[in-house]
Amino acid sequence: MKKDTHLFVQEYKGLGAFGLDRETDEDTIMFYLQKFSEDTFLKTIVPRLSDKELEEIYLFVNDKLKQHLSEDEYHQIFLKDR
Repeated sequence: MKKDTHLFVQEYKGLGAFGLDRETDEDTIMFYLQKFSEDTFLKTIVPRLSDKELEEIYLFVNDKLKQHLSEDEYHQIFLKDR
């Protein structure tokens, strides 16, 4: 059984723009992140990133997870291990 989904990017019909309004900004970020996390794209870009860039991405994501998710949400929603 699959745990991960990327349905938003498949169904989104709105603008891919930033700075218009909060809703469009949120939708655009969701679209970009789902496109960014696609396997073929990641296999292309990750080897091209420097050690520093890898660390920056890792630290940024972890910082946002810690700021905006409780411990339970981290496990239930992000890791899906509970």
